[in-house]
Amino acid sequence: MRILLVGATGLIGSAVAARLTADGHDVTALARRAGPAARRLSAARWIARDLRTLGRPEDWRPLIAGCDAVVYCAGVLQDGGRDATGTVHRDAPAALWEACASEGVRRVVHFSAMGVDRGALTPFSESKAAGDAALMAHDLDWVILRPSVVVGRAAFGGSALFRGLAALPVRPRTEEAGPLDIVQLDDVVETVARLVRPDAPARVALELAGPERLSFDEVVDAYRAWLGWRPARLVRLPSFAMVLAWRLGDLAGRLGWRPPVRSTARREIVRGAVGDPGAWTAASGVRPRPLRAALAAEPASVQERWFARLFLLKPLALAVFAAFWILTGLISLGPGYALARWVMEQTAAAPLAEASVILGSLVDLAVGIAILFRRTAKAGLIAALAVSLGYIAAGTALLPNLWLDPLGPMLKIWPILALNLMLLAILDER
Repeated sequence: MRILLVGATGLIGSAVAARLTADGHDVTALARRAGPAARRLSAARWIARDLRTLGRPEDWRPLIAGCDAVVYCAGVLQDGGRDATGTVHRDAPAALWEACASEGVRRVVHFSAMGVDRGALTPFSESKAAGDAALMAHDLDWVILRPSVVVGRAAFGGSALFRGLAALPVRPRTEEAGPLDIVQLDDVVETVARLVRPDAPARVALELAGPERLSFDEVVDAYRAWLGWRPARLVRLPSFAMVLAWRLGDLAGRLGWRPPVRSTARREIVRGAVGDPGAWTAASGVRPRPLRAALAAEPASVQERWFARLFLLKPLALAVFAAFWILTGLISLGPGYALARWVMEQTAAAPLAEASVILGSLVDLAVGIAILFRRTAKAGLIAALAVSLGYIAAGTALLPNLWLDPLGPMLKIWPILALNLMLLAILDER
């Protein structure tokens, strides 16, 4: 079959792309940025498109020309710097459904979310429900998949958060969280592979729910045991601490990052994600596996333990590193200006002391601000690396005695460089 796969770089989309190409299908994979993904999965034909530019049926028609089916995996948790739930879940897919109807592409497999048919709690679930309704209004051979929280070998968003929380030596209680019917990524992918076929059941909305109902804490405990660590002591955090965590997550979202801890997640987690897998199994033949059985089938590697420990440390390290550069610039322009200028006046660059201090401070500020924003974080980290090396060269040339300073201003640049390189190494989100 010739299949258009939308959202092909996400947790579900990338796994679906790999499976469909392995099954011999001709897959056109659509994503916002296709470069790295195209190199990882060269068997698919990749197209880079922003869903914000695909709001009309005519925008989709060239992309579905000659296709036998469409699989729509795109999704975002919350409106933010790069994401708009209404566009991704409602407007773009509604235009796609209309294009499919007019061009004769009958088979559509669409990913929604568990519980959106039981009432909208957030713009996420509201827009997902609207996308479902728009599809069901068309005379197409549609299949709507509503998975619970999806976990697998790969991790992103909530599935990564389980690993991160499992790595904490003490763990906050999640008493407000509703129950979860965790579903395995492999089972979800197998479902798509079976239901994308033209002779598969159609015009069905299926809840992809795991076979066991677990609390949020039980899921984290399962991951901690899988990672080989003793049970963590549960602690009850004050309510303001949890509110602060959600607010910081929202702030990070406005800066273009996609943290799983945001206000949308809080409201959706309270509802939980539970359903009845009976209709799913009847339609696809897939029997979902329990979480612990799936984990036991593939023992955790040292790389998994690294990822779990780094997951929550990464945003902390990025925030501290950005604050370091911003505060350095502010201090040099403010209370430390006179001292910084005096130091420069002791060097051969004395005539340019004032300009050097001001320029250096502005560069530090620019670097720190760039690191804060997801779109410019990589450029900011590369700039920080270059500026640090520049400070070593300039300090050596103008004030070589700094190498002998007991406070070690020149020596302290090296651990900064090491942190800089580590942040560049772990910057990718998926």
